[in-house]
Parts: sequence; structure tokens; C-alpha cells
Amino acid sequence: MKLPITALVLSAVVFPFATGANAASLTSGKKLEIRVDEAKVEEEKKALWGQFGGWCAIAEWHPAVKSCEELKEGDTEYRLLTLQDGGKIKEKLLERGNASYKYEIVESPLPVKNYEAQFTVTPDDDDLDEVNIVWAATYDAADGKEDAEARKTIDGIFKGGLDSIKGKLGDKVVERKKKKDND
Repeated sequence: MKLPITALVLSAVVFPFATGANAASLTSGKKLEIRVDEAKVEEEKKALWGQFGGWCAIAEWHPAVKSCEELKEGDTEYRLLTLQDGGKIKEKLLERGNASYKYEIVESPLPVKNYEAQFTVTPDDDDLDEVNIVWAATYDAADGKEDAEARKTIDGIFKGGLDSIKGKLGDKVVERKKKKDND
């Protein structure tokens, strides 16, 4: 069975989190493929990261986020997201790369716990004229919540955010038809 490239990309981002005694049991991930000039992939990646990848840039592109405030407690960086409905999510920055960051939710009204995610802008492995924006997470359903509710919530958050980025990028986004399961 040949895995679709999306599954491979998402597993490379998601599964590094799934180690240790308290490994989360659920995963979610979404990928947006952006067509770029093959001769300028690195510059295009940097430009996309500059537009969408800042620690608080999420307030500029996610429709559910009203504002983002950067906080520092000692050497630890956090962001406090205020949602359109007034809810607040506090997230801790775990790791920052040139075009990626990994974070965990510290406090939130979401039906999840043990949530750890990564947001990345990376060249596509199999299409030299594409850059991918990948957002993936591992988590568990919060106490008293069903896995399906937790997954639906996180999938919806990722979809809403990447759909918004897609709207901002327009025809640069690569549209692929879904393959049948037996392909």
C-alpha cells in the first residue's frame, strides 16, 4: 500500500511528539501546498514564513483569533490568544526554528489536554515548485470529553486557519483532487 504524500509529511511532523510514557492518542494535521518559482523556493519560503509564521501572526490570519499578546515568564515565551467569542488560550513556545515553531497549550476552553503542535513552512519533497504550510498536533480528549469532539474541534481550527491563508494567497495555492482509497 502506497501512502499519500500528505500522510508522510504529516507523520514526519506529528509523530516526533508521540514518544514517552504520556504520548497523546489523537493526531490532527492539515497541509496547504503553495506554488512558487522553482528558482526561488528558499526566498518564497522565507516570505511565506514572514507573512504567516510569526509567533503572534496567527491573529492576522486565523478568523477565530481576535488578538494575540506575547508574554515572557523568565526565559519562557507564551502567547495569549483572545478568541472572537472572548475565550482565551495560553500557549507555551517549546521550540523555534528558521521556519517552524512547536508549542503546547497551557490553558484553554478547548476540549483537549496534552496538546502539542507544530506550525511549519517547508519546501515540498516531491514538487520542486511548491512550498507547504503544515499545521499538526497530538493531543488527548479532555476529561469528560469524547475523542470525536476533540478531533472535530482541532480539525476545525486547523481548517479555518489554513482556509484563511488560502484566501490570502489566492491562485498560488495548489488544488489537488482527493484520491480514492484504493489508489
